[in-house]
Amino acid sequence: MTATPGLSTPRTATPDLLRSVFRRHAAGVAVITARGTGPVGFTATSLTSVSAEPPMISFGIGTGASSWPAVSRAEHVGVHVLGEHQEELAATFARSGADRFAAPTRWFEGPEGVPVLDGVLAWMVCRVVARVPAGDHRLVLAEAVVGDPSGAGRPLLYHEGRFNALRD
Repeated sequence: MTATPGLSTPRTATPDLLRSVFRRHAAGVAVITARGTGPVGFTATSLTSVSAEPPMISFGIGTGASSWPAVSRAEHVGVHVLGEHQEELAATFARSGADRFAAPTRWFEGPEGVPVLDGVLAWMVCRVVARVPAGDHRLVLAEAVVGDPSGAGRPLLYHEGRFNALRD
């Protein structure tokens, strides 16, 4: 390998390198919810559209996450795209030990008993079709069942370790 002018020396792949690289990647912010013994949820930046036919999405979840036990058994999950006005909601669902569904979080029991967050840009209830082992995470594949894309606003982004808004 030869050095390229203007680039630093490549580093061996480590968890820190992966985190450092992905801090540079802007991602949309979503909240995934499920029904366990009560409502559970977590902030995700790994939401991906997988297939249009059938309509399928994926997201990653750590097996050590407090929401994992419920997600590991759930037949359906809620997928919520957050708006730039929902930075506090994103932080609440990212915070360990927080009562994520207490006020001021607004939510209702949606289709299939899935917790649905109020005021989001868009939401879907999806049927889980697979949970694929991926290191210390699981990649969850789910098929959309019902949803609503009509929320107002612009998307919330995550970049460089903080929440951001789009710029014109």
